[in-house]
Amino acid sequence: MAYSLIKTFNLAQSRKVLFQKVESVAPEQWLDEALSRGMQLFVNSEKARSELIVMPLLLTIRNLNQNCFSIYSGEKLDGAPDKGLKGECDFILTCTPPLPAMQAPIVTIVEAKKQDIAGALGQCAAQMLGARLFNRGGPAEIETIFGCVTTGEAWQFLQLEDEFVHIDSKRYYINNVGQVLGVFQVIIDFYKQLPETVSG
Repeated sequence: MAYSLIKTFNLAQSRKVLFQKVESVAPEQWLDEALSRGMQLFVNSEKARSELIVMPLLLTIRNLNQNCFSIYSGEKLDGAPDKGLKGECDFILTCTPPLPAMQAPIVTIVEAKKQDIAGALGQCAAQMLGARLFNRGGPAEIETIFGCVTTGEAWQFLQLEDEFVHIDSKRYYINNVGQVLGVFQVIIDFYKQLPETVSG
């Protein structure tokens, strides 16, 4: 985790199992087919991974939840520009319908450069903190934010809760896509239980 981020915002970090019980979610047939075809290619660039692996998976979990959240790709998120929390995010999930101006981010997703998940954890934590600060004063003051760093094949989840950045001690893999979908389902269910957030 980036030391400057921890020092500037007085955050602590921990590693723990974030999701005690993850039930596998059966992927839609088209997702299996899309992943199978995509993985046959040499998926080496971030752009290719986002198009062939990440976005199809996110669209699936959105469809399975009656489109109750929105997906933004390459959207700028300025949580605290004066403190360096600004810039473009690979993917952001929000608890609002698609809008011209993004509102209520709940999950940020970072595509790991050079397959280096550990090296991208600080970037993801910064985006999560930016999302929380972005929410303050908005229509939904959501304090708990989830994040994910992915290579497409491997998925590492994080949670920003109070002043702690929790890094999941477990990684999930696309060869068990039902488990990856299951984690996202747990996250969406978490927000469904909160007032003023996603509704099923």
